[in-house]
Amino acid sequence: MKLKHSLLALAAPLVMNAQQLMTPEILWTLKKVGVQAVSPDHSSLIYKIGQTDLKTEKTKSENYFLNVINNQSSKIDLGKKALIQWDKNGIYAQEGDKIFLSKDNGKIWSEFYNIGEADNIVISPDGKKIAFSKQVLVEKLMGKDKYSDTPKTTAQVYTDLNHRHWDYFNEGKYNHVFVVNTSDKVEAAKDLLEGKTWDSPQRPFGGAEDFIFSPDSAQLLYVTKPKSGKEYSTSTNTDIFAYDLASGTTKNLTESNKGYDVNPKFSPDGKSLVWQSMERDGYEADKNDIKLMDWKSGKTSNLTKAWDESVSGDVFWSGDSKSIYFTSAFRGTKQLFSLNPKDSKVQQITKGDFDINEIFADQKTSLLVSKTDINHASEIFSVNLKNGELKQITDANKDIYAKLSQGKSELKMVKTSDGKEMGVWFHYPPNFDPNKKYPTLVYCQGGPQSALTQFFSTRWNFSLMAANGYIVVAPNRRGMPGWGTKWNEEISRDWGGQPMRDYLAATDYAKTLPYVDGDRVAAVGASYGGYSVFMLAGIHENRFKTFIAHDGLFDMKSWYLTTEELWFANWDLGSPWEKPLPKAYTEFNPSNFVDKWNKPIMIVQGGIDFRVPYEQGQEAFQAAKLKGLKSKLVYFPNENHWVLHPQNGLVWQREFFDWLKETL
Repeated sequence: MKLKHSLLALAAPLVMNAQQLMTPEILWTLKKVGVQAVSPDHSSLIYKIGQTDLKTEKTKSENYFLNVINNQSSKIDLGKKALIQWDKNGIYAQEGDKIFLSKDNGKIWSEFYNIGEADNIVISPDGKKIAFSKQVLVEKLMGKDKYSDTPKTTAQVYTDLNHRHWDYFNEGKYNHVFVVNTSDKVEAAKDLLEGKTWDSPQRPFGGAEDFIFSPDSAQLLYVTKPKSGKEYSTSTNTDIFAYDLASGTTKNLTESNKGYDVNPKFSPDGKSLVWQSMERDGYEADKNDIKLMDWKSGKTSNLTKAWDESVSGDVFWSGDSKSIYFTSAFRGTKQLFSLNPKDSKVQQITKGDFDINEIFADQKTSLLVSKTDINHASEIFSVNLKNGELKQITDANKDIYAKLSQGKSELKMVKTSDGKEMGVWFHYPPNFDPNKKYPTLVYCQGGPQSALTQFFSTRWNFSLMAANGYIVVAPNRRGMPGWGTKWNEEISRDWGGQPMRDYLAATDYAKTLPYVDGDRVAAVGASYGGYSVFMLAGIHENRFKTFIAHDGLFDMKSWYLTTEELWFANWDLGSPWEKPLPKAYTEFNPSNFVDKWNKPIMIVQGGIDFRVPYEQGQEAFQAAKLKGLKSKLVYFPNENHWVLHPQNGLVWQREFFDWLKETL
């Protein structure tokens, strides 16, 4: 076993007078830092600090101007203006129906354009064109739209799939991208997807990054999946299109690639375009590569083809267009890397027990980035490009952290049942004493191919779990990115196989440690992590004392026929009518093992979760009650696959820890 820290260091007393522990209330009211706009020369930026009011569930925000040269911040009053972008023409912001422009860093604003109702506004580099998106009624799917004499009907009429997605039903409206000359009124804007049942920005998570102008303002690039209905639901083939504003013609730049093509970014010199690309249609967790197109010749190359990891994070051009920087999951963390476009050489810049997430600005010898770890929410840091050293720029929660006792983490390498080495995070309670025994939570990550790193979450917050006196064991089991592409891919069609054995191996190892109370171990998780909990409940052979599953997949046939992104189900499971029948519906189906459930279980379910619909949680709860097991259902009618409402978040945390106190 390789240890990153000694137990002596873990048990060392904290060098501060911090007696308070993290609570759900503190967690939800931590200040959140977000960069709003960066000056074109990267010498300044504007960032926002927001804080949630738990009574109103609203966020109060303040904006700050940061001089990147001297790292000095000053408050800036933007009134009701929402920043759009900052380029050589100045700072653009939206207030109501109008776009305003400031040429003096936000002191004086002049009216630039009357845009009306518009989302995701992008202004061309020459300041003469505006791209934006808005929803357009393309299909009459609502009864009131189909029959004009029934304005009060609630009927929805569908003849194809993709009729619901994530947390909304398709009402016949689609996100379309528009472009208009600033010399014309907005009514003259051209709908680039006119008549198409396609979305740009992509739904449900796409934004202004889904369309960009070329540096010469001659073309508008936009991202969309040019498919509808069943074809949309079974494919990941998303493309980047280029619309020529002079000729009115559109070209598919990525037609030859059949997987995802997203996040296009031009080099500052305008000579190259990069984007993130997956090769295989239907495989949403395929290796994510950085592709580069010579903009003049159209020649394309895959810069990270030989790199045995996936570019899962941000991608950023250096100011001189000679380097590309990106963030990616790597060995249980998320690190910063550089990429040379000429020879495709990848170099790791940062190392440590933290996550580098976004990249904001290039200062030639350093970058401004965002950083988290399990004890600290996102803040802005400066990274020295030569040695990877980090310097903190913002410290929004300094006063709160100064009062908190926080635990430490270590990454242990644990032997799996098939003889492999698996990275497993151990997160320890504050003031950890290795001579004591602690109840332990085995955390099961979702995805199933989402990175398990040093992320900071308002729901699955390891710091909060540790503050409640639990050791958290978080295995980077099969399917986790950051451990090579083979490790990442080995989960597909094997959900209930080796990944479950990986969890059991981590659990068995943890029980050998003198400070783990082997009689008080719980399994907890959401999404695929919830599936894992349901599955482990039937195969654990009394390793666990209690279980918590959130939005977990319980019956795989039922799930397949009610979920929406079927490309994922087809790739990772197979369909329930394939011959031979995939294991997902037999030996890897949690509902087939309910007869072996023998421990208490709490089930959490969102009412508008169409990824893992309500029926999954209901079926599992009903099965547990009919089995006579101690069980609880926590239902949130207005939550999707996540918990986004602050007061719901408080209830989630309280029920989570109450259940553990009661059953563990």
